[in-house]
Amino acid sequence: MLRVAEVAGLRREVARWRQAGIRLALVPTMGNLHAGHLALVQAARAQAGRVAVSVFVNPLQFGPSEDFAAYPRTQQRDAELLASAGADLLFAPSVEAMYPRGQAGHTRVEVPGLSEILCGASRPGHFIGVATVVCKLLNLVQPDLALFGEKDYQQLLVIRRMAEDLCLPVEIQGLATVREPDGLAMSSRNAYLLPAERALAAQIYRVLGRSAGRLRAGVPAAEVQAEGLAELSAAGLSPEYLSVRRADDLGSPGPDDRELVVLAAARLGRARLIDNLRVRIDD
Repeated sequence: MLRVAEVAGLRREVARWRQAGIRLALVPTMGNLHAGHLALVQAARAQAGRVAVSVFVNPLQFGPSEDFAAYPRTQQRDAELLASAGADLLFAPSVEAMYPRGQAGHTRVEVPGLSEILCGASRPGHFIGVATVVCKLLNLVQPDLALFGEKDYQQLLVIRRMAEDLCLPVEIQGLATVREPDGLAMSSRNAYLLPAERALAAQIYRVLGRSAGRLRAGVPAAEVQAEGLAELSAAGLSPEYLSVRRADDLGSPGPDDRELVVLAAARLGRARLIDNLRVRIDD
């Protein structure tokens, strides 16, 4: 596996593959990899002749009081895992390589509407940082497809809308959330959980499951949301939201909508946990 830290080196390697007509996949990550990331690499490997993975903790998507400095960085372990999973190239740039003129005056990409709700409401500017860095990575690598986990469902829709609106010639794929045996969605920030907190963390998945069942039983979305929030609080979490939305655009569902998603965010100790479940309402 090639390891590249500079933009020029990345472009050089990608150009060789492009000239050879090789299908290329990209898996963007912030490192501290787990089985969910490796599932993305394996799915990419099955669909492309070359797989590039980026590991970059993007400061532009962190707020002033968030955990950019403390975010776990495990580059050597990440490289070993990626090589074992079949990645062909690891792009691990510095902040200076990605933002050579600094962040303050850097051109930014915004997806209005989708970026201000749910996680965007509690993390202002977060999705501008996400859309900007993913747009840069897509332009640098120019992959045929890019893969993202559905745990970050709102992020997936923001990226998909950004690629469509900017006419980027890339297929954006979402891969089902990879979970621990008790249902907890795998996340790099799970490392923040203390043992007692870890025992509680899977409650978010259980509450989402009960919320999905109520929706299928015909309980109104507003009632499902209120009950879910109360259950998260009773379980010992500090919920930011539990919301029922249309699956395709995160709009508020109407009576005729059948493809829904229940999304939640909650804090537990130092960790901010997010998760979601898709729900189909059968007639």
